[in-house]
Amino acid sequence: MRGYVELFRLGKTYDTPTGPAVIVENFDLNLQQGEYVCLLGHSGCGKSTVLTMVAGLNSITTGGVAIAGREISGPGPDRGIVFQSPCLMPWMTAFENVMLGVRQVYPHGTRQERRDIAAYYLTLVGLGDSLHKRAGELSQGMQQRVGIARAFALQPKMLLLDEPFGMLDSLTRMELQEVLLDILACDRITTLMITHDVDEALFLADRVVMMTNGPRARVGAIFQIPFSRPRGRAEVLDHPEYYEFREQMIHFLETQDHKRRALATGNLTTV
Repeated sequence: MRGYVELFRLGKTYDTPTGPAVIVENFDLNLQQGEYVCLLGHSGCGKSTVLTMVAGLNSITTGGVAIAGREISGPGPDRGIVFQSPCLMPWMTAFENVMLGVRQVYPHGTRQERRDIAAYYLTLVGLGDSLHKRAGELSQGMQQRVGIARAFALQPKMLLLDEPFGMLDSLTRMELQEVLLDILACDRITTLMITHDVDEALFLADRVVMMTNGPRARVGAIFQIPFSRPRGRAEVLDHPEYYEFREQMIHFLETQDHKRRALATGNLTTV
């Protein structure tokens, strides 16, 4: 079945002094409109390579990416991106940081319309009282809220999240996960998220896509997550299939880790 977002035979090869290095190969994945997909795998397997190709920030060696039937050829406002580090202008206020993108996406909107959009999304992420604080004065968690607000304010066709909660403490991480789900309950944006956290993937995603190790990384397994929406953390943890899914995903990662060690020692044929 064709998807709203299509990644078809996606591949990335880098030239190195010892020859071509194939990082990702024949990566096939379709996302339906409004679907939330988490990409999970070991560090260095190529997750961020896939995401940056979808974002248009990294050239595609083979295959392609299509969004709403149109193949991408570079970055664009149809994709909102949140990185692990929020990448804000520290001398600007939270409001001004969001307005940078809003002005580009809504050039024909009135000044008040653009200001209303920025204020609306900052309020949604819990920063209604901090609109005019400089980004450099905000905590790391608050800065990431600004990054999330900025991405949603573009009203993109697709949201790309590269371990957006990876640098946060556990309490802030859980709080922002719920903020993200609350916004997505209203704005059903097709979302691709990179994570290495099994529990985070299970709580957030409709599907979890497991990546094999690199080089030549590709889709290794896909798990359809049955938890209903809207989701509460307690209900997810109490779901009879939660720990079964968790065990299967951890087993996949452990198998990949075993293969990596075997490859490093020259004993791959025994795996």
